[in-house]
Amino acid sequence: MVDAAASVAPAEGPESITLCRIGERLDVRPRLVGRYFPVVDELVAESFGHAVGAEPDTLVPPGRAGDTTVERLARFFVLATGEGHGVFSRLRIGARHLSRYRPVLRDRAGCQEAQWRGRLEQLNRDGVGGGHFRSADPYASAVRILVVMDGLGTDGLGAHAHTETGTRRRSVNRPATATAERELGPADGTLSAHPVHPAYPAHQVHPAPRTAALLATH
Repeated sequence: MVDAAASVAPAEGPESITLCRIGERLDVRPRLVGRYFPVVDELVAESFGHAVGAEPDTLVPPGRAGDTTVERLARFFVLATGEGHGVFSRLRIGARHLSRYRPVLRDRAGCQEAQWRGRLEQLNRDGVGGGHFRSADPYASAVRILVVMDGLGTDGLGAHAHTETGTRRRSVNRPATATAERELGPADGTLSAHPVHPAYPAHQVHPAPRTAALLATH
């Protein structure tokens, strides 16, 4: 059921997840779905986490031998602004909107965003520790980078994902990398011009594993 809801959400928006819609998807009666999820908000929240929970591991994975933090951050910008990420942008924006009225989804979305901040903060700290970055407050730097990306619509967090075009994507990427360079100290143009290691795979977001509680019951 979570798999079905997670496949509906990116294409149709989390607001499309209802007992009837998932029952239709699985070719079962809605009341069967309701037996496992009496409150549809729980299914919406679980499917959201299932769909986007693996994003931080995809976009900001642990470093590999020989990688510098500059290379890892440059890779983050390339993948987060790459083709195919808009569907997850729309899903996140829809979840943010619905979370104003659905506390369970709000908690799940908040945890996911905290994970984003924590992963980018740690990358910043690694860079400071290795002498590649300069920042008096790596957490604040991470927040400011994400805020700029959010406002400009350059990645999966972007507010303009619903109206994204290839022309806009190319033109707004530079302010995001410029903010990171200003916050962390690399020379202007370093992050946008830095080559990404060819061994890195193309950006694909894979669903996160379901929670232990759901695996035990479904």
